[in-house]
Amino acid sequence: MAAENQKPIGSGFGAKTPALEVVKGLDLSGKHAVVTGGYSGIGIETVRALASVGATVTVPARRPDVAAKALGSVAGDIEVASMDLADVASVRKFASEYVGTGRSLDILINNAGIMACPLSHVGPGWERQFGVNHLGHMALAVGLLPALQKAGTSRLVALSSTAHIRGDVNWDDPHYERTEYDKWNAYAQAKSANALFALGADRKWDQYGVTAFGVHPGGIFTPLQRHLSDEEMVALGWKNADGTVPPAVAAMFKTPEQGASTATWAATSPQLEGRGGEYCEDCDIAQLAGPDSQRWEHAREWICDEEKADRLWAMSEEMLAQV
Repeated sequence: MAAENQKPIGSGFGAKTPALEVVKGLDLSGKHAVVTGGYSGIGIETVRALASVGATVTVPARRPDVAAKALGSVAGDIEVASMDLADVASVRKFASEYVGTGRSLDILINNAGIMACPLSHVGPGWERQFGVNHLGHMALAVGLLPALQKAGTSRLVALSSTAHIRGDVNWDDPHYERTEYDKWNAYAQAKSANALFALGADRKWDQYGVTAFGVHPGGIFTPLQRHLSDEEMVALGWKNADGTVPPAVAAMFKTPEQGASTATWAATSPQLEGRGGEYCEDCDIAQLAGPDSQRWEHAREWICDEEKADRLWAMSEEMLAQV
């Protein structure tokens, strides 16, 4: 069923639409949002867009002082709190304190992430990319569920990536205990997990009024690339040897303002009422990949598989129960 829903709806927006354009005309006064990683890259532009139309936005951050400084120039009702996605106890503390305020939560955007880092582990031995990008965010969403439910109708957006195309979850060895580590395969696994988590949350939490979407923001130069050397980006074709960006890449890549738009659209658009669980790109529902799909576009079948979403949910609950 999920795969059948992967069809563009003609939103009227496009790949280069900035996030502020997506929310134009909306009124989010009285609404509350939480945006992880909301103080750099596309995260800060997502916060800017939500706050510009009246939402109160909370940004949980591993470095609250850095976050507060970065957000100081962003207009609106914005709060910063302490939280580290690599530390589940920290995540649960933040969620518990948020729920304890009695606030509802209308929008949760799981935006923060790490990409292609060297092998390391968090928690009880979880591979870092899977642990931070997926498990930390799942613990956050689970902890905030009472606040999402209190909103009556709420949106959860999980930032995935076109990197999911590289591969499914490594179901037999997600933490690379027996498999040779490949940082890009590990990133692909985490991004597939993000999309499957959104699909699972939409199905399991529909009874609580929660609607969830997976999102590919697009190619953007942000701090996400901090683990990549210039040589690697040259090898990937993202940069020339002299550090400049090839015209074809510049034409395809988005600015942070444009990269924030699909998550913002998925979190706020009235066009998505009655839908849920889909993977989005370029401010629309992505189409299901076919034989003519390019390697940077569309949704592969494994992130649209409800059985896989259930399997990931059960596996992840078991992992989170260890801490």
